[in-house]
Amino acid sequence: MRVWILIIFFLLSVSEAWAKQSKPDIPIQINPRVNHWIKVFQRNKKSYFNSWLVRSEKKLPKIKALLKRRNLPVDLAYLPLIESGLNPKAVSSAQAVGYWQFIKPTALFYGLEINWWLDERHDLIKSTWAAAQYLDRLYDIFGDWYLALSGYNMGETRLRKLIKRHKTKNFWKLSRLKGFPKETRDYVPKYLAATIILKNPSFYGFKNPINVRRTKYSYQFVPGGTDLYDLSRKFDISSELLKELNPELKRYVVPKGIRSHRIRVPENFRSKVSLYLSKKSETF
Repeated sequence: MRVWILIIFFLLSVSEAWAKQSKPDIPIQINPRVNHWIKVFQRNKKSYFNSWLVRSEKKLPKIKALLKRRNLPVDLAYLPLIESGLNPKAVSSAQAVGYWQFIKPTALFYGLEINWWLDERHDLIKSTWAAAQYLDRLYDIFGDWYLALSGYNMGETRLRKLIKRHKTKNFWKLSRLKGFPKETRDYVPKYLAATIILKNPSFYGFKNPINVRRTKYSYQFVPGGTDLYDLSRKFDISSELLKELNPELKRYVVPKGIRSHRIRVPENFRSKVSLYLSKKSETF
């Protein structure tokens, strides 16, 4: 009897821990402010939103998988669309960089490496994992996804002060009050509008991208000093493709002072690159 009690207690403890780890879904709300941004995106679909759709076909599956691993709502995958248009090289006026538009101090705090050779804010996998940690923490602080997104945009300290001053945690009410930045006031409605459209593009007059090519790649450890241009010439791989697969390499050269670094190579070239590098290492 005692053993069964212990088993039941253990199962309850595990289920409670899992419940604490999993975050609730983001409420999708439509109101005049959200509708305004839907119309803005519809008016500008030829200029940039169609390119977002194409990029989303390539990038969103990976982002969603990472968010799911972190027990976060997969709808957060639409956030980098309004941050960067899913452009790894995007840079804001405030020097926020990459898919998730991290400023340098925040990126370093969440474990991204930034130096003369590397900027991992450009890397989809690493920057998404860092963003997932940050968003997870913001939700734990504010207990509301609209406020967590606001904190991501304006900074958690400033948001705390506004909540304390106005004594409300309702985003829609708080965003109309004094001191709330206009950019953040539009940020949540803009995110919701993009999410709503991306879930059903054809309903809002957009064509679903067809035949979007996703490059299959493998990881390969290469020694310090490896030049992507040399690899592209050696194996007749498109240098632009190698650069696209490894955007964190600022100069497209692996740092010389390290033993090895993991890069992405097209899957159909993996064995050739691996054999070449193994033979090259034998000469040293």
